[in-house]
Amino acid sequence: MSSKNVDRLSMLPEEIASHILSSMPTKDAVQTSILSKSWRYKWRLVTNLDFDDDTFHDKNILIKFGDWVMNVCKASHLHLFRLHFSKRWNLKSRVSNWIDKAVRLNVRELDIDVTSLSLKLPLSMFTCKTLTKLKLDFGDYVRSFLTDLPLVYLPCLKSLDISVYTDHYINALYKLINGCPLLENLSLHIMCKVNKENYISNIPTLKRLKLTWPHHTSVINKVFLNVPDLEYLCIGGMLCSVFVMEDLSSLVEVSVSFREIIFDRHRLLVELLNGLSGVKSLFVQNVSFLFTSPLPIFPNMKHLKLKNFQHPRSILQFLESCPELKHLYIEEKLIHTWVEPKSVPACMLTNLTTIKISICKVWKRDMLFLKYMLKNSAVLKNITITWRESCNVEEETWFCANLRKLPKASRCCEIHFHGKYWSHSTIS
Repeated sequence: MSSKNVDRLSMLPEEIASHILSSMPTKDAVQTSILSKSWRYKWRLVTNLDFDDDTFHDKNILIKFGDWVMNVCKASHLHLFRLHFSKRWNLKSRVSNWIDKAVRLNVRELDIDVTSLSLKLPLSMFTCKTLTKLKLDFGDYVRSFLTDLPLVYLPCLKSLDISVYTDHYINALYKLINGCPLLENLSLHIMCKVNKENYISNIPTLKRLKLTWPHHTSVINKVFLNVPDLEYLCIGGMLCSVFVMEDLSSLVEVSVSFREIIFDRHRLLVELLNGLSGVKSLFVQNVSFLFTSPLPIFPNMKHLKLKNFQHPRSILQFLESCPELKHLYIEEKLIHTWVEPKSVPACMLTNLTTIKISICKVWKRDMLFLKYMLKNSAVLKNITITWRESCNVEEETWFCANLRKLPKASRCCEIHFHGKYWSHSTIS
């Protein structure tokens, strides 16, 4: 047979074909049935089902399609069942039935985002024995149901991601967590004003926790964290809470990613950092002010990443608080004038070996900052500078020429510059 006539698609092993089809939106996977006779029913073996109402212009077509797909799907298990609906179509009974069918197909991951629907969740979802990952965003449309949340027992669930809109969610959340004996990852998006104290505690298996406040609120509440086995913590969005760290004795890595920190709340950030002083790795972004209160000492800190710091002096305030720091990454957004300090942070004299700096455009203050870092980092081995914005060859040439002239305290330090024209060049 001529190689031109070989149907290579039909020769694909069933497992590979199923993997390819499962990577597509379900609507596209079904459409592959027209490729050939042998592909007419292959889509029925997909292990991912993905429904998004953005791809349908008519409610009845979506209902018919969803009912048909759920009835004929022949997979022995579903890896992922995803529903993302943003249109205000009345689909609540259908969606509940589809979720129930996914549970009966031994689903492992559920991703349900139906903020526009008034939805009653199937009871089977809360006792699914195969579910390992659950992501829920229902808006404020399931308040009454969450008030009377039924028995919850999800014996295999390890990851829970939920958006919290009212106090009803808080109460339901505790019930959900108590029904997940293997929970390791918890992500909470706090969408409402919570006027009471909140406790995240007694979750012995929890390793990773993410807390996000997307909206600014005038209410400052308290959040108590008592999770002794927690290893990673991410706090972001808007800074609206006082954090009380009761027990985070296993914490290794922290990300503090607030979109904006209002100056009159910068003391909240300092209080937060005080409770995190034992971490080994820290990421902080969007600090537009100098700290007027002293930062805590981070005796175990080895990795520090700072992004969008407007004051170069605030960067040094962190360095002064990390005597054992070895690796520093800075994504600059320096606005204020550089004034060289009279002292040098201890970590620069004894421990700092790696610096990575990402800059938008080089100004005089940037060169002065680099000069200070190079001439005072006594054990520095590598400094890598990445120029993020496009520039002309003359600007890059001028920058690299001036880098060569900067004095270095460390004889073994290598300078690497990544730009448009001098990418991956070493300047020593």
